[in-house]
Amino acid sequence: MGLHPLEFSECYLDSPSFREKIKSHEAELDKTNRFIKELYKDGKNLINATKQLGMAQRKFAQCLGEFQFEYIGDAKTDDEKCIDESLQEFSSFLKNLEDQRELMMRNITETLMKPLEKFRKDQLGTAERKKYEKETEKYYSSLEKLLNMSAKKKEPQLQEADSQVETMKLHFQEESLTYVCKLQEIQERKKFECVEPMLAFFQTVFTFYHQGFELAKDFDHYKKALQINIQNTRSRFEGARSEVYDLMKRIREAPQEYRQTSPISCEGYLYVQEKRPPPFGSSWVKRYSTYVTKQKILHMVTFDHRSGGKIGETESVTLKSCLRKTLDVLDRRFCLELEITDRPGTVLTVQAMSEDDHKFWMQAMDGKEAVSQPPAPFDAQLNNVGLSFMKNAISAIETRGINDQGLYRVVGVSSKVQKLLSLMIVDLSTSEDWDVKTVTSTLKLYLSPESRIQAVHCLVHKLPERNRQVLGLLMKHLAKVAAHSKHNLMTVANLGVVFGPTLMRPQEDTVAAIMDLKFQNIVVEILIEHDEKVPLTTGICITCRVVHTVPLCLSIWAAPNHLIRKHNKCASKAKDPMFALPGLSGLLLSYNI
Repeated sequence: MGLHPLEFSECYLDSPSFREKIKSHEAELDKTNRFIKELYKDGKNLINATKQLGMAQRKFAQCLGEFQFEYIGDAKTDDEKCIDESLQEFSSFLKNLEDQRELMMRNITETLMKPLEKFRKDQLGTAERKKYEKETEKYYSSLEKLLNMSAKKKEPQLQEADSQVETMKLHFQEESLTYVCKLQEIQERKKFECVEPMLAFFQTVFTFYHQGFELAKDFDHYKKALQINIQNTRSRFEGARSEVYDLMKRIREAPQEYRQTSPISCEGYLYVQEKRPPPFGSSWVKRYSTYVTKQKILHMVTFDHRSGGKIGETESVTLKSCLRKTLDVLDRRFCLELEITDRPGTVLTVQAMSEDDHKFWMQAMDGKEAVSQPPAPFDAQLNNVGLSFMKNAISAIETRGINDQGLYRVVGVSSKVQKLLSLMIVDLSTSEDWDVKTVTSTLKLYLSPESRIQAVHCLVHKLPERNRQVLGLLMKHLAKVAAHSKHNLMTVANLGVVFGPTLMRPQEDTVAAIMDLKFQNIVVEILIEHDEKVPLTTGICITCRVVHTVPLCLSIWAAPNHLIRKHNKCASKAKDPMFALPGLSGLLLSYNI
């Protein structure tokens, strides 16, 4: 059974049972008071713990945002660029989530903590009880004093005492009525005064969870794209790792065949004799040497693995001649005598590491090695209209929307994007007709791989007729295979991993070349995914309207210099190209994919 109701009529009787009822009500209010105190204390602990969690989350997000992956090679694929930016995206997501959490904590303080504490202090305080107890003590003390007065007192004194006690009785009864009313009022008020702040608290929590859900929903598109990027990178990694292990095995079996890593220079360690004035004799110092065969320049840098790997100063000399040092002249094996051009009369004595190393340096320094020319530098042509549009769009984005949430992720209306792309020359910095979403979407669309497809298209048509027909048959077949990827699990990316090393091969057998296998895979992906845009049944390149013919020995990854120059001239006439590219390898590297 619950609390007994307090009847106002009982205030005049003030019976023991009435007093017991009052005590039970007071005990219930004391319990409620202790509950709110404990809840307030736990609420403060919750807020402090949440603040600590927020600080830890923000520190974690900062750590994510400050880190960047380093990649082997000179360029990244689209997948690698997305993976590289993923940590910044994760960091931004966590920071946005913590902003919502901070807002929730402020609302909890205002909607839960302050109202509960105010109700406890204003309504559950002991001031009314103490006043009631004081009036009780005062009335009953006066009553006892009155009853103890002698009946022999004069009548006026007795009447005055009776009048005073009667006044105190009325005052006590009035206080009793007020106190009983207050007790029952608080008992009823606490039902909503305590629960309403809790409802507001949970509404704040639900709002935070909903905001988190919205953030997660906005992040879902990026998450799915990132999963595909990771899967593509993992697939390429498996292929590259297999190639690296094969190369390592080949080099382990015949290391001398891979000794020369550059066509224009030779490298390795040589011990150089440094002569000292008498009577100190001479000393031999190990130096890492690089010999540029065409200029006959020998660069030497002091380096000792045992001294912590500290690199010394570089010394360069120009060789006039190289002679084998015989044992009858110097009691050390594998020695060479180098005559220096820029120091007439100076002879430099060096010692190779082994007999094979000795033969290697002898062959390199007397010019017996064939000298190959370095690859032609890559030239990219930039369209003036494209450059103007890029500057215009970037300026507008940085001026009007640099702080917009979801910048570059939230897409604009397709029709407006296409209209802006057709106009191109528009002052976007002041025009309100083009919102930031439209500008960012147009910029992304302008940088789409269409010109990349056109360049691949033109380069493929340099193949011989039969090679191109075979490639066309294969690409149509692989496109059909990719169309059924839901069942056979062979997506375009997976087919690129399988057929990239088959259809294209590197020009040299090095780790750096293996690291670029991913670009070969991407070329195959372009050919499969856009087989209709790259027709392989005709020898006429639609992009440049030229019939290309090349020797039958030409592979996909190489083309003669005169055809590359011809392609550059033709590709520059394409519709609004951002870049005119010299070859497939240059194509991919220039796009940093």
